[in-house]
Amino acid sequence: MTSAELIASPFAWLALGALLAAAEILAPGLFLIWLAGAALATALTVAMGLGGWWSLVAFAALSVVAVLLGKRVIARHPPMTDRPGLNRAADRMLGVLVTVETDFAGGRGRVRVGDGGWPARGPDLPAGALARVVAVEGGTLVVEPA
Repeated sequence: MTSAELIASPFAWLALGALLAAAEILAPGLFLIWLAGAALATALTVAMGLGGWWSLVAFAALSVVAVLLGKRVIARHPPMTDRPGLNRAADRMLGVLVTVETDFAGGRGRVRVGDGGWPARGPDLPAGALARVVAVEGGTLVVEPA
């Protein structure tokens, strides 16, 4: 079977959709399932008469549409988790006590969080003072005296 015959076969697209769905089950990430849906939709378009290399164009277009729709669905219905701050390290810093590394001058300085230094903003504080993180703005910690 030539490649042109293969991409014109709805069964090949069904098989690709099944493989992508199986890959999503084995390595969940909520991405491959949308491509599996695009492959299944491509199988339908091929079965209705779209043939040849146009099926690749259809799959590419349907993949983009499926991923964008999937992104929209996930944004409206985020997955439930028992650790909502897992991928938001900045949120975990709120309320943490930090040590001022360099004197704050003009409301800016550096603080030590664990074994790393961070730029910080807050009232003028001397080096060695304790401060509490009250907000995170970009890569800058906002602190107040502890």
